[in-house]
Amino acid sequence: MLIGVVITGAVVIAGIGFAGSYAAVRALAIKKGFGDFAYFFPIGIDAGICVLLALDLLLTWIRMPFPLLRQTAWLLTVATVAFNAAAATDPLGMGMHAVIPVLFVVTVEAARHAVGRIADITADKHMEGVRLTRWLLSPLPTFLLWRRMKLWELRSYDAVIELEQERLVYQARLRSRFGRGWRRKAPVESLMPLRLARYGVPLTRTAPAGLAAAGIEPQLLPAAPQQAAASAALEPQAHAPQAQEPAEELHSPWFAAPQQVTYQGDYDPTFVPEQGQEQLPVPAPRAPEPEPAPQVPVPTGAGGTRPLGKGVPKADPQPDREPAAAPTVDDLYLVFRRSLEGEGMPTPDAFAANLEAQYGLRLPHRDLTRYMDQFTNRLNAELMDEHIA
Repeated sequence: MLIGVVITGAVVIAGIGFAGSYAAVRALAIKKGFGDFAYFFPIGIDAGICVLLALDLLLTWIRMPFPLLRQTAWLLTVATVAFNAAAATDPLGMGMHAVIPVLFVVTVEAARHAVGRIADITADKHMEGVRLTRWLLSPLPTFLLWRRMKLWELRSYDAVIELEQERLVYQARLRSRFGRGWRRKAPVESLMPLRLARYGVPLTRTAPAGLAAAGIEPQLLPAAPQQAAASAALEPQAHAPQAQEPAEELHSPWFAAPQQVTYQGDYDPTFVPEQGQEQLPVPAPRAPEPEPAPQVPVPTGAGGTRPLGKGVPKADPQPDREPAAAPTVDDLYLVFRRSLEGEGMPTPDAFAANLEAQYGLRLPHRDLTRYMDQFTNRLNAELMDEHIA
């Protein structure tokens, strides 16, 4: 219904404009020596404008726009306004002649905008723009955000804002962990998600490994107001004997709850005495201790006495120990991984010290340099496989 009203109004505007400009353009054409063709010249101009605009709408609908059609239609509209203004004798009359053509062009442009938007949404090619208020309040970050949208075809503005928020939160957590110089102090694995985010890789895929490398436990975000209201409405039904559905997972998996770590200390606060006594094994009976042998005093040459001994007991034969196996290349690589410092790759001295402490092995300088180059390339390849693959 509304579309029909709009189409009817556009046709009426076009008809009024044609009727108003026909006489003025015809009189100007006769004055310029067009002869009998002066009666058809206004019809040709107005019909050409209508055909060009209709063809532009059609090509926009089938996603094959041709900008020259619009530009030619605008040029003919300006020519029509100029022809009508030439017939007027004062500026007010010239402006009155330009009202109807401009109104028709604006109506057609609005229709073209709607048709193009519908065609983009139908073909899943519509790309939302950045809000004007964001451009005014934060020009430079907004330009970087817009650039990222255009480079990596991120069509949803809300999705881009969410990715930007995750990136800023990730940077804030690294800054709180390592201080002002967090870009130099953070390990390579923690900085890799930020570098990949420049190429359109979402942090939801790379942030968990980066936070784990930095020693940061994931945090649980507070529930949104809508979720809190929904949970409050469902509280009276919690006593019903029905199985509760599992909670919906958060949108960002790297904000998941911290994992439960098995307690390894001497005191366990969750220990229950009754359960602990049930699980304790029954101690085996101890063998009776042998009675001490009576000591017999023996006189010494100096007039004293000493206890009679049984001689020096023979030492128990020690089992033959097998020589320790030489460490493999994988063992050396594990020592290299443990030698990673917070600022990057370990130094050759640190790697050599850890290797000597672990296996008691001292490598020559030539072999140490060769292993450092080999293990550095291997570590970089593993990091790229983990974060990009």
